[in-house]
Amino acid sequence: MSDRPGFFARRRPGRPGLAVFLNAGDPPLDLLPDLLAMLDENDVDCLELAVPFPDSVTDGPVVRRSARRALAHDVTAREVLDAVAAARPALRHLRIALLADWSHTVKGPGLGDFTRSVADAGCDGLLLHGLPPRSRPAYLEAAERAALPVVTTCYAVSGPQVRAEAAAHASAYLYLVAHYGRSGTGAPLDERRLAEVLGPLQADATAPVAVGFGVRTAADITRLEGLGAHSVVVGSAGVERIERALAERRDPVEEFAAFTRELRGATPAGLPSTAVPATTKGI
Repeated sequence: MSDRPGFFARRRPGRPGLAVFLNAGDPPLDLLPDLLAMLDENDVDCLELAVPFPDSVTDGPVVRRSARRALAHDVTAREVLDAVAAARPALRHLRIALLADWSHTVKGPGLGDFTRSVADAGCDGLLLHGLPPRSRPAYLEAAERAALPVVTTCYAVSGPQVRAEAAAHASAYLYLVAHYGRSGTGAPLDERRLAEVLGPLQADATAPVAVGFGVRTAADITRLEGLGAHSVVVGSAGVERIERALAERRDPVEEFAAFTRELRGATPAGLPSTAVPATTKGI
């Protein structure tokens, strides 16, 4: 495990913490070292890196297509962790939160072996998708034994007990899902509800709180900061840029770099990126 400061440690007024999401293997896994180095250089705080799994019930069509592309390359959890381990020593700032599905990835090796392998690879945190509630205590115990911080989740409309449990158990960060539905569906944010929930949640949690779902642009990030969000997670919008770059045979790393610059306000979102034609390596 890394002993660097926690997630979003460099957050400050006017610069909310920023996490972006990608499926490992989309773009192809041999480009992951370049992607990680680029994100490290481009002021991104965290990569939420998913071990691809099929038919996610929480994701919309953009992320589900991405997972299918990665699975078509037969990407495995072991390959993802090996790629992270190889790239980790060169990273100065970027943290990596691994997202894994309980049924597709974790259930086979078991919680103890899996959490140890994630920690040994140098991941800074773990988010388990689809974890049965009865397995949560065993998961938290296994993560603690492995010294692996965990990402918890709750919705803005979750009840007080659910929010309190998420705040109590988050040790990497708490992912506050802004609205029900699937990722990338564009449901409007309930700004009043978010503002009501964020303050108490951030006061109760010892780990950072990051708001996701419906966050696509620098303007969205500014709006959420105005509501009290300290950090944000951007998912489908970035995955869509990767998809477009692959379809148009442009460099997906350079395209994603342009996207992260836009999120930080360095490039107007309405202007075309400076992406260059891609080589055929890994595409």
